Amino acid sequence: MAQTPEQFRRKVAKFNKVIVGLHRMGIALGPQALITVPGRHSGQMRTAPIAVVPIAGQRYIFQAYPKAAWVANVRAAESVTLSRGRRSSTVRLVELPLEERRVILHQHITNSPARVGKMLVTTGLVDTPTPEAVAAAAERIAVFRIES
Repeated sequence: MAQTPEQFRRKVAKFNKVIVGLHRMGIALGPQALITVPGRHSGQMRTAPIAVVPIAGQRYIFQAYPKAAWVANVRAAESVTLSRGRRSSTVRLVELPLEERRVILHQHITNSPARVGKMLVTTGLVDTPTPEAVAAAAERIAVFRIES
C-alpha cells in the first residue's frame, strides 16, 4: 500500500533525528549534511539534515518537501551553517532563478539514483520521476547554490 506524502514525511522526520544525532557525534553519512539557520520568526537556531549535491563544480541543496521550513528560513537569513560530522562552516545560499533551476534539476535527476526522483513523487512535489517532469516542476522546488 502506498503511503501518503504526510505519512512519508513523518517517517523521515523520525529518521532525521537519528541523522542529526550521528552528525553531532561526528559520524557523517553519504551526501548528508546539517543546515543550521535562524528561524525566520523566532530567531532560534533550527537544524535539519539535507543532501549536498555536487553538479558541474558547484554544490547545491534541493527542497525535497512542499512547505519545508528550512527553505523559508534560508530565504530570510543572510548566511547559514553547514555541518558534516564535526566540521562546520558558515556559507551563503543563493536561490537559483527559475530557468537556471530547471537546468540544475534536470541534471540532478539525470545523474542521481532513481530513488531521488521517486522520493519527489512520494513527497508530492512532482507527478513522475523523470528529469523532464522534475525540471518542469521547478517553480515548486527551491534550489540553492552554496557559496563560501
